[in-house]
Amino acid sequence: YQEDKWSFITDDVESLKNSFEGVETTFGYSLAFGRFSNTGNIFALVEYIYPNTPAAQAGIKRGDIIVLMNGKDITDSNYTDLLYAGSLNISLGVLGEDGISVNPKPVSLTAKKLTLDPVLITDVIEHEGHKIGYLFYAQYIGNFNESLDEAFQYFQEQQITDLVVDLRYNPGGGMEAAQHFCSSVAPLSAVNGKAILVTYQWNDKLQSYWESRRITSQIKIPFLDTTPVKLGLNKLYVLTGQGTASASELTITGLKPYMTVTTVGESTYGKYTASLTFEPADYLKDDNGNGYYNSAAEYRDFANWGLQPIVLRYANSQGVTDFKEGFAPDIPVEEDLFDGIPLGDKQDPLLKAAIEDITGTEIMALKKARIDIPYSIFDRGFSRFDKNKRELLLENQILEQFNRP
Repeated sequence: YQEDKWSFITDDVESLKNSFEGVETTFGYSLAFGRFSNTGNIFALVEYIYPNTPAAQAGIKRGDIIVLMNGKDITDSNYTDLLYAGSLNISLGVLGEDGISVNPKPVSLTAKKLTLDPVLITDVIEHEGHKIGYLFYAQYIGNFNESLDEAFQYFQEQQITDLVVDLRYNPGGGMEAAQHFCSSVAPLSAVNGKAILVTYQWNDKLQSYWESRRITSQIKIPFLDTTPVKLGLNKLYVLTGQGTASASELTITGLKPYMTVTTVGESTYGKYTASLTFEPADYLKDDNGNGYYNSAAEYRDFANWGLQPIVLRYANSQGVTDFKEGFAPDIPVEEDLFDGIPLGDKQDPLLKAAIEDITGTEIMALKKARIDIPYSIFDRGFSRFDKNKRELLLENQILEQFNRP
């Protein structure tokens, strides 16, 4: 099926599942990979850093430029080692009037297995009589819904007037987390009334199966009226980019029928489908319900394999789906990582544009020397499973439905 560019098979399903839950072996930074137009040389720009990670402990910050890896040039064949290697030395670039020079002192990094909370920044910005909540959310992970609750509780206590959620690097994640997030911010009438957030569109056979048995939980996904914190907003600002995918896009399109959602930044990725994780342990069991493939020679070779097929497309309550080109921003703003402005700072171009639209007042930009170096960004990422994370992940109770006689 040529339109499906997302289904895949893996020989390390345990690491994949860990990644979906925020457990990564990582340096702790997210990178954008670019190429200088005049030389063709490849470099990496730091997008953000998780706290208490090897990169953070080494003093690396947003906007830093990585120009050498293990003392050698970064190339098309090795640039992903900056994310996936177990250890390496990186050399940072120093931006000057004559271009980029190399800091002679390299930085040594060793990856660690860490559990990463995707709620990275929670802040309130006071500007022109507005109290604007700012939330940087890196991935939709149901295990960290309590972190979302704490952030929303803080916003509620601070009596925010507006909310900006930064999803520019958020590749998506689980439906459970997306449903929780949307139910925490949507108008109370939609949440308490359990209005439809999205609908699932399966293939003809499965759609008929769910409908004939009136299993509506696999067709219509409502807002949850049980979330601990309900902000009950009527408007939401979302910062977007090419890294905004899947559950992030579901948040945008799912909320739009019920509230004003203003997107600021660049076009989103364009991911309107969902998937399930299938692995041998789900099906190859002995009479006691235990997996037997580990002791059977014919199954040993794929004991840790998994399938992640696309199984449905989703639509919002108005039927919007198939947004293959993503969502164009309501307020277009290009990001320039060379500026290195911290996330959550009013001078960050995307957040600045959102605040200006909220308040109707221009924020004076700080004067700084500009050194124009022509370049283009060709890839970005945080985890070796990034491309796989651009899936809307369905929870395991659906597998239970499949496995019923």
